[in-house]
Amino acid sequence: MEISPTIIVIAAAAVAVVILIVGVISVRSEKDMIEQRLASFEQSTPVFLELDIKPEDDLEKETLKDRIDKSLAQRPFGRKWRQALSRADLKITVAEFMALHVITVIGMFLLSWFVLWPQQLVMGVVAGFVGFFIPRIIVARMTANRLIKFENQLPDTLSLWVNALRSGYSVLQSMEAISRDAPDPTATEFRRVVQEVQLGIDMEDAFEHLLQRMDSEDLDLIVTAVNIQREVGGNLAEILEVIGHTIRERIKLKGEIRVLTAQGRITGYLISFLPIGLALFLNAINPTYVGLLFENRTCGWPMLAMGLVLIGIGSAIIQKIVDIKI
Repeated sequence: MEISPTIIVIAAAAVAVVILIVGVISVRSEKDMIEQRLASFEQSTPVFLELDIKPEDDLEKETLKDRIDKSLAQRPFGRKWRQALSRADLKITVAEFMALHVITVIGMFLLSWFVLWPQQLVMGVVAGFVGFFIPRIIVARMTANRLIKFENQLPDTLSLWVNALRSGYSVLQSMEAISRDAPDPTATEFRRVVQEVQLGIDMEDAFEHLLQRMDSEDLDLIVTAVNIQREVGGNLAEILEVIGHTIRERIKLKGEIRVLTAQGRITGYLISFLPIGLALFLNAINPTYVGLLFENRTCGWPMLAMGLVLIGIGSAIIQKIVDIKI
């Protein structure tokens, strides 16, 4: 049986993509190692605090699952995924997150093969490649939304902190009050800080862990002020009150800038997705017309690659223009 050259090219491209993905997720930096150690502590802390003791039968049933999860969690990409899940506050394991990748890849491939573009292997491979990144995109989106919500709650959090300090509470007692009265995700993050301090971790290190979970410039300013006050002294309540006023003004200014740059952002989205959506639509209603781009390796494939590169460059330039730092 003679194998078609197209199938060989597609198989080679799929192998190259897999090798590229493995190479990217295997790269680890010093920052990743710190985040991985923090994520390990975050997952172990609730077990000690909640004293969740399970019967022996349940432990035996979960032995295989725990072994698979530990095996994946010890790898560089597993540690990075665990940290990302912690930032998004998702209560799933690394093994379950890996299973989501497999499910989305297979699901997108089958959807493309049987529904969107029947019997087109190239589009099926492309759809499977896109499906691999769907769980990561969802987690990144959840992390970004959680960070935005946390930053919007900071002024009210500082007001509560200032009132607690003026009532005679210590810094740790004030944070404990915030963990009880503030909404999520502020309550959850400050509760983690209090728990870490109660377990014997230095408060400065606990704040550093908080900054690693919540990468916020406003929070960095607050932590810096608290650390300086602990070293040299001063009225922390007044300092936090001034910082709270500054953060309120920054949030107000960010909202005004977001309104003024809305047209540019929408233009970037249209430039990025309209050509791709139009090509997919034409391919669905008239496969013989657009299919030449996918079948002709001499001219069609370079044109597709060049089009995607130009779309990416245009979108990046527009996003860079409308991304105004405050």
